[in-house]
Amino acid sequence: MREAPALSPATLPDGWSLQRLTGDRDRYRALFRRVGEPWLWFSRITISDEELAAILDDPKVEAYALHDGTADVGLLELDFRVAGEAELGFLGLVPGTIGKGAGRFLMNEAITRAFARPIGRFFVHTCNYDHPSALDFYRRSGFVPYKFAIEVDDDPRVTGALPREAAPQIPLFD
Repeated sequence: MREAPALSPATLPDGWSLQRLTGDRDRYRALFRRVGEPWLWFSRITISDEELAAILDDPKVEAYALHDGTADVGLLELDFRVAGEAELGFLGLVPGTIGKGAGRFLMNEAITRAFARPIGRFFVHTCNYDHPSALDFYRRSGFVPYKFAIEVDDDPRVTGALPREAAPQIPLFD
């Protein structure tokens, strides 16, 4: 994405809020797990507390929790560490929240916050294991696919980073 698109309307129910995640690594990791476990997100789980702190405490990284008044239900992380660029590091919702407009709200926030800075490119990485609607959602939001790459990692269910029952829709080979 090279420029901010027109945003689709999105509102949150009363009592919902977007809260900056600063300093509370346990809250961040718990939300990351709740959002990402169905899609085999593991990158923030397998790093040390020091490595996570170095990322989240960097003034060029912004992490937010979407809170529904009782619990964290969404994660938004923006990374501005490369000059002139913004990366949508993570955007996701806990199961049961998908399809209710919260994702559109988070994406609008991401786009608005990204283009509030002097950037030439806003980008996101996704993968085959992401939610089946993720790629279309990114395209509808204004992102344009520009590269296909193959990355190979050990299955986090086999390494023990995630429980073996995580992401049952994805075959487990070991």
